[in-house]
Formats: sequence, C-alpha cells, structure tokens
Amino acid sequence: MEREPGPEGARRALGRWLEAVLASRGQANAVFDILAVLQSEDQEEIQEAVRTCSRLFGALLERGELFVGQLPSEEMVMAGSRGAMRKYQVWMRHRYHSCCNRLGELLAHPSFQVKEQALSTLMKFVQLEGTHPLEKPKWEGNYLFPRKLFKVVLGGLLSPEEDHSLLLSQFREYLEYDDIRYHTMQAAAGALARVADRHPEVSLTFWNNAFTLLSAVSLPRQERNLSNFYAPRSREWPSDKWKVTHLREHRKAFQAMWLSFLKHKLPLSLYKKVLVIVHDAILPHLAQPTLLIDFLSSAYDLGGAISLLALNGLFVLIHKHNLEYPDFYRKLYGLLDPSVFHVKYRARFFHLADLFLSSSHLPAYLVAAFAKRLARLALTAPPEALLMVLPFICNLLRRHPACRVLVHRPQGPELDADPYDPAEEDPAKSRALESCLWELQALQRHYHPEVSKAASVINQVLSVPEVSIAPLLELTAYELFEQDLKKGPRPVPLEFIPAQGLLGRRDDLCAQHFTLS
Repeated sequence: MEREPGPEGARRALGRWLEAVLASRGQANAVFDILAVLQSEDQEEIQEAVRTCSRLFGALLERGELFVGQLPSEEMVMAGSRGAMRKYQVWMRHRYHSCCNRLGELLAHPSFQVKEQALSTLMKFVQLEGTHPLEKPKWEGNYLFPRKLFKVVLGGLLSPEEDHSLLLSQFREYLEYDDIRYHTMQAAAGALARVADRHPEVSLTFWNNAFTLLSAVSLPRQERNLSNFYAPRSREWPSDKWKVTHLREHRKAFQAMWLSFLKHKLPLSLYKKVLVIVHDAILPHLAQPTLLIDFLSSAYDLGGAISLLALNGLFVLIHKHNLEYPDFYRKLYGLLDPSVFHVKYRARFFHLADLFLSSSHLPAYLVAAFAKRLARLALTAPPEALLMVLPFICNLLRRHPACRVLVHRPQGPELDADPYDPAEEDPAKSRALESCLWELQALQRHYHPEVSKAASVINQVLSVPEVSIAPLLELTAYELFEQDLKKGPRPVPLEFIPAQGLLGRRDDLCAQHFTLS
C-alpha cells in the first residue's frame, strides 16, 4: 500500500493498515507494511509504528488469533494441508515474533523516548501473554509465564555497548510485582552466564548495567505468600503449588543471581559498589548467607578502601552466622594507617571498629595495640578526625581497665626509647602495653582549642559511662569551622604587661613637669 511521505503521512497510513488487518483476515499482508515502518530511521515514524504494533498485537492476543503451542516453521505449515485458520494463526504468530525482536533492538535506539516506548510495549505484551498464554499447559494448574519474551526484554536492558541506567530506572517500577521480580532474577542469572561464556572480555558497560538491575531487586523482609502478579492468569488465582508464590524460592533465585554476578572478576569500581550494599541489601535476603564468605574474605585481604568496605559484610557473618575468621584483628590492625582519616568511608570504618573492640573479653595487649596505633596516627591527623579519635581511645581505656597503665605509668619512656614498634604488623608483638600514650600529652598543646581540651581528658579520672562517638563520626572541617564562627568574638589580650599611661610612666612624669613649668 502507498503512503504519503513524512511522519504525518506515516501516521495516517499506519491507522488505515491497522483498521484493515483488524477488520479482515484477507488484509493480513498489511502487517508487513506496519513492520516496515518499524524499521524506519525517522524517530517519529518509529514511535507511530510502535504504537500501532501495540494496538494490533494487543488486540490479536486478546482475541486469541495467535497460534498457541510449540510454534512450527512457517514454510512447513503453509505447504501443508491444514485449515486456513491454523495457517493464519501460525503466520501471524511469526509476525508477532518479528515485532517483538525488533522492539528488543529498539531498546538500544539513540532516542530515549523510543527506548522507553519499546520497553512499555514489550511489558504490555508480557502482561497479555500472561493472561492469554501462547503455550499449552503441561498439566492442570501449570504456571505459565512468557519467559522467552521476557528474555528479549532483559537481553536488551543488559546491553554490553550502551549505558541503560536511565532505562533501568524505568524498569524498576515493574519489579514491585512478585512474578516480574522472580523471573527477572532467573533471567538475569542466565544472561550473566551466557555473556560471560561468549565474551572473555566483558565490557564495563555491561557490568554496570547488570549491577544497576541487580541492586534494584529487593525482597520482602518477612515470610509471606506472594500474590501481587503483573501477568495473572485470567481464570486462576495464584496457587500454593507455584514456586513464584513462596518467598523461600525468591531467596533461592536472588542468591543464584548474585552468585552468578560475584563469581566473575569485577572491575574495582564495581567491587566497591557491591561492598557498600552487601550487608544491608544482599546478605539478609540470601538463602545461605555463608556462601559469601569467600567473596568477603578475598575482598578483606585486598587492603585499602576495599578492606574497609568488606568489614560491614564480615561483621554480619561474624555476628549473626558464627563465622570464624583467623587473624581478623591482625588484619583490622593493619588497616590503621594515615589514610584512614581521609578516606570516604572513614565514618563507617570507625563505627565498625568501635563495635569490634567493644567486647570486654579482648586481651589487654590487643586493645593496647589499637589505642597506641591510633594515638601515634593522631599526631598527623586533621582536627576533625582528632575530635573523634581521642574519645575513641578514651573509650577503649574505659572498657579495659588493664590498659590504663598506658596513661598512669609514672615515668613514660623517652621518645627514642619507646618500646612500641609501629612497623610490627602483629599487635601481639608490638609491645604496646609496655609503652605509654605520650602522644595524647603532646596533643594537649595542639593549636586547636577543642583538640587540646579533648586530649586533656586523660589528666582526670576517666568517667565510667562512655562518650558516644556517633555524632563525631561524620564531622567535617567545614562543620568544625562553622562551629568556631558561631562562638562569636572573644576578648583577646593585646599585651602581656598592661601599659602605664600613654607613653609609659617616665614619659608621663616628663609631661607633668613641662605642664607645671
């Protein structure tokens, strides 16, 4: 059929072709014209064609005019002696597949409007196929979901060439449905395995898209049956026999999805992103959280910021799942270096370090080593970090009275005779308990008055209740500066010896003599 040039001509022609196909099976060949416009390079024409395909195949699915069952080849059916209705249904089902494949390709279109429209149309087809399945149930009550069509959607979202973070944010709204979330986890696990097997060098773009999708999946916290379906069967309510209705099955799929992602060699930037959310968004939902022991242990052994971030996940495993980690405190001690006061995750690290060192059953030599190492690092730390570290050290002394010898030793060692070895990696061999905290005495002469005041606490008897460091963990130099400004001006002495008269006592006497004369 002929059509006028331009987007407006395409819109009118698509409307005529749509009406013709829906009105008469004899006009079915007009589908080819509609699909041809779907291949156009003009954005407006593509959008009109997507709308037309949505209306056309949506109506055909609701009417039941697409072939149901294992789809035979088009040539075999057309050459056979089956009835005209069966041939029409098979033929139109093949056109429907061509449309869905093209919509999957449009998920990589340069225009976001086209990508968004293609995604919404594919998800509409997913919903309609769920209500009007195109496959026959194997037994009565068999759960059917359009898995093949849904793989087209996930395959387009997990692109190895294009960043789909914005499109994935649109897809996030569908993850509120229990069936979509369940099949997303299954399809994502399969897609991760296929891409990694086919391509030895997987692009960073693919891994970023995969992480954006996986991190958007969130499971319910409490055990309950799940029945909020996006693609419900028209005559059946979700059955207890279906795996998709049970939270334990969702957890298994969630675990398989994340394990298939974490088993690969990830870029360093993704390592950090995973470790930031692992303790809160991943571990609580796994069917077997202990399966992440190797991943977290390997991350903790890498050192630097990666180790700091791995602490959260390890804490969950140690605290809730009885993980025994050899040399844990030795490696935690090794993380204390000058950079720890300047990293982005400083607050998180010291919060966890405070938790790990809170037990009163820790040996005195271990606590003394941490206190001494922190005191030594405090000599070069910025003021905002010192206001958090000094109470931290004092809390250690409050919890462990055996370590108070560090501040009550009658005569501390000379600087060049300090027995503490800062280069020793093993806290048990650092000889910290034989030393003293002379660093805190030095900090009492710090240029910042608040730091000097905090360091002077050791000159008094330490109070029994600990000082909460939570408000100080996020303290920044800007906030510290603002606090100083709010204090207002204070009187400042200009001279050590007050002046006697305008020019001094002798000059005043001379001035009096000249006045009398």
